[in-house]
Order: sequence, then structure tokens, then C-alpha cells
Amino acid sequence: MSNYDQLHRQCRTLENLFYSKLTSYSQLVSTISRQTDDLEASGSSERWKDMELELDDLLEKLEETNEQMSALSSNPETLSPSMLRTIQNHAEVFQDNVRELKRTKASVKSALDHANLLSGVRNDIDAYKSSAADSLLAERGRIDSSHSMTDAMLEQAYETRAEFGRQRTALDGINSRMKTVINTMPGLNNLINMIKSRRRRDTIIMGVVIAVCLIIIISYMWR
Repeated sequence: MSNYDQLHRQCRTLENLFYSKLTSYSQLVSTISRQTDDLEASGSSERWKDMELELDDLLEKLEETNEQMSALSSNPETLSPSMLRTIQNHAEVFQDNVRELKRTKASVKSALDHANLLSGVRNDIDAYKSSAADSLLAERGRIDSSHSMTDAMLEQAYETRAEFGRQRTALDGINSRMKTVINTMPGLNNLINMIKSRRRRDTIIMGVVIAVCLIIIISYMWR
């Protein structure tokens, strides 16, 4: 449990840091597109490479942490369903991060190429890339928010199911104790049987009375 908690916190920290770095990295597309002077002289190219190395390093650490969490899931009896679902969710987020970084690298490289070769249309490229990056980042935020809400709902559902299980166990115990009490008190058991017999007898008598009344009413109506 302590290993899971530590890895879970570490994974969340790395994910948040990666997302923050990726946002800055994506915004570099706009910076490069608006650059008016030489990219090498201004240091933009070096900044791009440094940020890319940082993101690659964070992704490697995320991969190692996810592998360690996956190793914990090889013994599912030691983890709750919500923990297993959280591990799976971290793995899915990691795959999303891999795809997002790959896409963003391609966007940054494209921006650099266009800045070097097509300076005359730099403003149009900047508007398109910025809009695309902002749209994807906004969609990523909605997806992360949806994942968080889903995790919270799943945890609630698992807790509710566990509570139902505890209540059922308690009721089974009460029922078992009642049976034990009844079996240890023959007089009480006999009294209950007598009450049941009398109730059945009263039901039969009531049924006969009702049937006779119906026969009398029907006979009277046919006269």
C-alpha cells in the first residue's frame, strides 16, 4: 500500500510537470513563428532543444514509474479495484503524453522550418499553429477533467458496493443469531408454529365463510 501511494503521488507529480512543460513547449511554436531575427542568433533554437530534452527526460521517468505501478498490479489481491483502475488510468495518460509529445515535436519542427524558409508567410503560419495548439491543449484539459470525474465516480461506486457488502454480512449475522436463539428455545419455536397453524386455520375458515356467502348470493340472484 505504501509503495502504491508513493508511486501514485510520484506519477501525478510527473504528469503535472510534464503537462506544464508541454504547454510551454507548444507555445514555443508561436514564438518561433513570430520571430523576426535569426533563430540561431536569438537563441530560440537552443531553447527548443533544451525544452525537448527536458520533456524526453520526464517521459522516461513517467515510463519507469508506470512500469513499477504495473508491477504492483501483477498481484491484484493486494490492491482495491479503484487502485487498479487508477494504475490503468495512469498508463492511458502516459500513452496520451507520448502521442502528444510526438505531435508537438512535429509542430515545433514544422514551425522552425517555416520560419527559416518562408519568412514572408510567418504571420499566417503563426495564427494557424497557435490556434491548433490552443485547441488541442483545451481538448486535453477537458479529457483530463473527464478522467478525474470518472475516477471519482468509480471510487464512489466501489465504496457503495463495499458498504452494501458490509450491511449484507451484518444482516446474515443477525439472521444466524436469530436462528440460533430459536433453536435453543424449543418452547418459543413451538409457540411460533402454533401461531402459524392458527393463522392458517383462520385463513381456511375465512375462505370457507366467503365461499358460502358467495354461493348464497349467487343462488339468490338466480332465483
